[in-house]
Amino acid sequence: MSEAPTLDYERRFRSSGARLVAGVDEVGRGALAGPVSVGIAVVDLQQQTLLADVRDSKLLKVADRERLVPVVRSWSVASAVGHATAKEIDDVGIVAALRLAGTRAWLAILAAGVTPDVVLLDGSHNWLSPQSQPSLFDDGPAEPGCDAPVHTLVKADMQCLSVAAASILAKVERDGIMRGLHTEHPAFGWDVNKGYGTAIHKDALRAAGPTPYHRVSWQLLSD
Repeated sequence: MSEAPTLDYERRFRSSGARLVAGVDEVGRGALAGPVSVGIAVVDLQQQTLLADVRDSKLLKVADRERLVPVVRSWSVASAVGHATAKEIDDVGIVAALRLAGTRAWLAILAAGVTPDVVLLDGSHNWLSPQSQPSLFDDGPAEPGCDAPVHTLVKADMQCLSVAAASILAKVERDGIMRGLHTEHPAFGWDVNKGYGTAIHKDALRAAGPTPYHRVSWQLLSD
């Protein structure tokens, strides 16, 4: 098994006065069908202990991921998963849909009475912060969403425990959604491929065409 992620990176934020760090990760960005999902796990840098079994969700067996969900939720100060549907991805594009899913998770964190000081986001691009920032000349309300500072880190899910924890929550919840959708459209094999472009999935697309859960704005059958 890979080296366990730690809170070493998260603890760097203490020098700027941060206490609550929100680890954020997405699942389903490259799938052909189903939602894109964003997980958030908030850690308290003054109190947090490590979790020995938590890894990036892609490195864990299904049973281990599912076993770890309640562990992660009890370990986190607050946690949430937000989703954006295939139709929303078609309507606004994948980056805006990621922001939409992330904002839904973020608002759930705030609704739980927790306001993170800083966000640690897996990857190299900040897709979470609202696209439009309020100015002194704006009359309307600011766009709702994450107003905390966002720091990106490539492969944060491999080395940062808060992000690895968030990845587990998002992966398990999205996988459950895809298993449910599989019962409606079993030919596509979503219980196994979770909406990604496997040969079975693409063969079913050629035979039956897209379902309401496919991202029809994408080149679904391109190699």
